[in-house]
Amino acid sequence: MQSDPASSAAAQAGLAKRSVILFLNFFLIILAYYQVKSASRSLLIEYWGSDNFPYVWIFSALVLGSLIGFYNRMVERYSRLNVVLGCILLFIGVLIVFRLALQTGSAAAAVAFYIFIDVFSVILVEQFWSLANTVTEAEGGKKSYWFVGTGGLLGGALGGGLAALLLEVTPMRTPDLLLSCAALLGVTLLLNLAMGRTGFFEEVKTKGKPVVEEGGWKILFRNRYILLIAASLLCAQLAQPVVEYQFIKTIEATYEGLDERTQFISSFFGVLGIVSIAVNLVVTPIVHRYLGIFAGLAVQPFILSVAAFGFMLQPTLMVASVMKIADRGLSYSIARASKEQLYIPVDPVQTYQAKAWIDMLGYRLFKVLGAALILLLVQWLPVGLTAPQMSWLTLAICAAWFLVIAMLSREYNAFALKPAMA
Repeated sequence: MQSDPASSAAAQAGLAKRSVILFLNFFLIILAYYQVKSASRSLLIEYWGSDNFPYVWIFSALVLGSLIGFYNRMVERYSRLNVVLGCILLFIGVLIVFRLALQTGSAAAAVAFYIFIDVFSVILVEQFWSLANTVTEAEGGKKSYWFVGTGGLLGGALGGGLAALLLEVTPMRTPDLLLSCAALLGVTLLLNLAMGRTGFFEEVKTKGKPVVEEGGWKILFRNRYILLIAASLLCAQLAQPVVEYQFIKTIEATYEGLDERTQFISSFFGVLGIVSIAVNLVVTPIVHRYLGIFAGLAVQPFILSVAAFGFMLQPTLMVASVMKIADRGLSYSIARASKEQLYIPVDPVQTYQAKAWIDMLGYRLFKVLGAALILLLVQWLPVGLTAPQMSWLTLAICAAWFLVIAMLSREYNAFALKPAMA
């Protein structure tokens, strides 16, 4: 049976409109986040030093762990629109409070601010992708997620560049970037209000039997497919603090001034965003179309392995920056687009629950593990590894990562595609 041309054209137009709106929403979220991402890191280096970053990552994980249950109750009891709007309003208020607190120059304020930005980024990004997965059909996701993800990459590139520019050409200093972030969140709030009034938050019904049938954290252990998704993502999260530690240590050794350091980090994030956009526009659609999503998942651990080995041989800021781009640049582009497609066959309610536990709790727990390994190998044990020598840990993690991706590919073909074939 041939499809109705008029119906097909309407569906394509609807997909295009939805993709543009999601693109703009994600762009604004990441644009706002990158106003304060570099500031949080630079302030923490200034007032507490790079050696203490692993401790802060552990504190941050504990905070997020305490919030996960409360967040899930909000999602269950209130509409998604109200949860999103409430979070944005809360974050705007907290940013203004921190702007005042940071005037004292205290280490406690810098630590608390870093943890807040960690929570801020996880919640807003998790909310966005959960929304995207519930308003997008499986086929539409394959066609549009590379474009939607590019909105976030563009926001990162322009956000980092904008923060660096504001520090260079205006009287603004590092703490003032919190106010530009709050202003951009205000624009995001207005966009979400408009989306709610036009019915954009209406869910797309899944076809066939959902992959996941039970909610809450138990789905991570009762369904092998979801468990392997979590394992692949958590391998990436285990490697991330190791790379971050090496990068931060190298920056601290290179820059002494607060605003100078913030400008470099902001400019670096702008470059990272540009590289990520290039990967997302050129590499991601080609890999997904001809090699599949699991080839897309394997790109990040492969490139990261090569970069980590290079830093071990040549531990300069340039090489550390390349390694950081290999980690986060690919995570924000091809890895993110590949990862989100894994969730599409999952029922929307379980998607919210599973992603909340994986993205908000699992990520933090594995970052705690990564931070503990850093402290163990650098400070607590007599081995006292240097930052370049920590690349051995990254290489070991990448090896496990490849194994999990291979297992996930088999599970996806065996289970996740059954509903589509029914």
